[in-house]
Amino acid sequence: MSVPRGLGFGAAVIGNLYTEVTDEQAHEAVSAAWRRGIRYYDTAPHYGLGLSERRLGAALREHPREEYTVSTKVGRRLVPQTDGGDDLANGFAVPATHRRVWDFSEDGVRRTLEAGLERLGLDRVDVVYLHDPDDHAEQAFREGYPALEKLRSEGVVGSIGAGMNQAEMLTRFVRDTDVDVVLCAGRYTLLDQSALTDLLPAAVERGVSVVIGGAFNSGLLADPKPGATYNYAEAPDELLHKALRMREIARRHGITLRAAALAFCAAHPAVKSVLVGARSAAEVHDCADQFATPVPAPFWQELRDTGLLATEEPS
Repeated sequence: MSVPRGLGFGAAVIGNLYTEVTDEQAHEAVSAAWRRGIRYYDTAPHYGLGLSERRLGAALREHPREEYTVSTKVGRRLVPQTDGGDDLANGFAVPATHRRVWDFSEDGVRRTLEAGLERLGLDRVDVVYLHDPDDHAEQAFREGYPALEKLRSEGVVGSIGAGMNQAEMLTRFVRDTDVDVVLCAGRYTLLDQSALTDLLPAAVERGVSVVIGGAFNSGLLADPKPGATYNYAEAPDELLHKALRMREIARRHGITLRAAALAFCAAHPAVKSVLVGARSAAEVHDCADQFATPVPAPFWQELRDTGLLATEEPS
């Protein structure tokens, strides 16, 4: 099954990203996503040391398997440990019951996927991504990618690709391999269009689907204010000022900056899905409402006229 077009559910937040979410809240968030027609769900072992996969699998068990698409990731193998403490250094409010080991070997890919399937309670997943191979390119291309090709040919997975917070190496995957889909986080947004240089044109040329994550650049485009985060750190003043100007223009055109941020990502012809993270049913409903909001063409034109947007997309 390919990635369905439209809004997707990013399940990092239900793995207790930064703050704790209860099992009930996580279940309600996934259930709300289902009720709003979302049928693509993305997770990873990295998210809460497997908690995201377990919670997502439990919530989706209520629905027919053929009606939804699930992606997970490989490259970080979870190894049990008994040192105690928490995992907040890695961004997740969970006990540090495991440590992450970078492993893009064929054995590592298979073992990581098998463990992920067990946590999800599934016998197959629709998409598997090589997860953040930035500093492990040689092994990822030499061993990890061929392992995914084998899994695809064996029918264990439907589609294969890579998920990263950069566009350059994803472009290499698109041009030099037979990936089906790539997940690009934070590099095609109202504040950062670096994926537009090479990645998105290459994806169109090669017929590779693109999933966009980080549409709000980790928070700044969702709610621009002093202290807001950009790429998981406090936003620089220059970008905060830019986001605030965008929000004011959005308000004059009768929309929210959130709606504009989501619409911008979805408008490019290479983009199949836009992932949003939501830790509650209310956040899911808000994202779905914003995604469904039409953004008027004069809004985009005003951004260009004021120098806030350098691309002709969207028209």
